Amino acid sequence: MLALTVTAGTASADACDEGEIVVKFSHVTNTDKHLKGIDASLLEQRINDEVNDTMCMVVYPNSTLYDHNKVLEAVLQGDVQLAAPSLSKFEKFTKQFRLFDLPFMFKNINAVEAFQASGDGQAMRNRMQRRGLQGLGYWHDGMKQMSANKPLVQRSDASGLKFREQFMTIMHEVTNTRTFETSKVNTAAKEAIIAAGGTVRQLTSEQRQAEVDAMKPVWEQFSDNVGQDMIDAAKAINAGL
Repeated sequence: MLALTVTAGTASADACDEGEIVVKFSHVTNTDKHLKGIDASLLEQRINDEVNDTMCMVVYPNSTLYDHNKVLEAVLQGDVQLAAPSLSKFEKFTKQFRLFDLPFMFKNINAVEAFQASGDGQAMRNRMQRRGLQGLGYWHDGMKQMSANKPLVQRSDASGLKFREQFMTIMHEVTNTRTFETSKVNTAAKEAIIAAGGTVRQLTSEQRQAEVDAMKPVWEQFSDNVGQDMIDAAKAINAGL
């Protein structure tokens, strides 16, 4: 998941006219293949077309200005006005976004979007105000996927494997069991996996429920960080779908 943050400020950029309010938007993806990069370029074009002479947006893709690890500090210093880092990068400002990294917390992508659009999800955007950051919206890449050089169908299949995933950090703090999440991916991603000789696997309802039951103690371990009210709100949305 991604969050959009902004801070007030003015800057200067060669591409902007004198007197315009300059908004520097720094992100880490390319501009022609990754959806975030494509959307950022479309936003830049629209801003510069519709509020020309008043505001000017300059997008810096591919970490050409700042990377994920430095961009929020740059926002606080006024060197960047708009950023869209991974939610894990907000850890020093709030741990409530850990909700989205809790394994099997959300039933599917529809549940994620429903929560983000809810009053609780919208309120989370304001959690960093005291630190000088304002969340504007959620910009996600879909559900997390995990892959390995062998089938991953149950938790024991992941035993002994190492994963480069944000939620694994949470898991390692409370359990020695490696876990995984397999959810639906878009058609293009499936075709790419199959073309590479891989197999896309999706858990059955029974398999997923078994993982949910196993992860409930993990959710409880992080209720102080995330907020039990937020976990309950996510559960309620899952139940309503």
